[in-house]
Amino acid sequence: MTTTDWEPVSGAVLPRYAGVPSFMRLPYVPEGDPRRAEVDVGLIGMPWDGATSNRPGARHGPRGLRDASTMVRAMHGATRQTPFKSMRCADMGDVAMSPVDQDDALAAAEAAVAGMLAHDIRPVMVGGDHLCTLTVLRALRKHRGEAFGLVLLDSHTDLYPPYFGGKTLTHGNPFRQAIEEGCLDPHRTFMAGMRGTSYNKEDIDYGRDKGVHIVEIEECMARGWASVMEEARAVAGAGATYVSFDIDFIDPAFAPGTGTPEVGGPTSFEALQCVRALRGLDIIGADLVEVSPPFDPSGGTCWLGASVLFELICAMER
Repeated sequence: MTTTDWEPVSGAVLPRYAGVPSFMRLPYVPEGDPRRAEVDVGLIGMPWDGATSNRPGARHGPRGLRDASTMVRAMHGATRQTPFKSMRCADMGDVAMSPVDQDDALAAAEAAVAGMLAHDIRPVMVGGDHLCTLTVLRALRKHRGEAFGLVLLDSHTDLYPPYFGGKTLTHGNPFRQAIEEGCLDPHRTFMAGMRGTSYNKEDIDYGRDKGVHIVEIEECMARGWASVMEEARAVAGAGATYVSFDIDFIDPAFAPGTGTPEVGGPTSFEALQCVRALRGLDIIGADLVEVSPPFDPSGGTCWLGASVLFELICAMER
């Protein structure tokens, strides 16, 4: 196949409201497709919110983001990057995740990511709630054989212990679980944007005791995002790093379509700049999670999420 075979369908050829939507109008390469051996970066949907503790709806995120992402064009407006020319990117489809059995759902998702990694495809996971991220981290840990770094942009640390008597994993504890399982190197883990009311300080205390770098929103705003992201780059260093972006990192004035919104966050422009600042890191995978179309009547959150996805792909360009 030629390079152009991997580029999105142009809106000048087929109107953006037409055709079957894929992520950013990229080629659809499902499991079993021989073209998988040629893919560099694969976007995979995890339509699951079985770990949501309050307002569900993120299970509809991948479908909403596919539709919104048809508006993404081939060139980055600020950096002039054309990532679909330098990398073979594809929509890998959705994981079939049971809506009623958490263990089955997580196992299916991890297996799907492991299948991508077997072809040296860097995963970009589109959620789904934040527990979906744990499946990607587990697959990467098994594939690489060692822990790696993390940059998390979120309004929550997701470092709480399991809820409801300590028996159930939720979207409030994927990174605590990942640290306990040896997926993440806590000393190379950076989190920014944390804010809002909380049950207690157990998550912050746990993270800092482990060596996680946590920058809460007051410090972010006082220092400025350029300084915060410079620290993120320093913490990640030259080693392998995973990037996780929860849409509730952004102030709900810009992204209301999410299950656990927290006021007082960055603007959409600042959020895009934060992702852009990660370019040049050794990004082995990334995700965008917690977009909930049922709480997004205007479709603006999905469009913002699609824009974040494009920034993540541009940041992954080598």
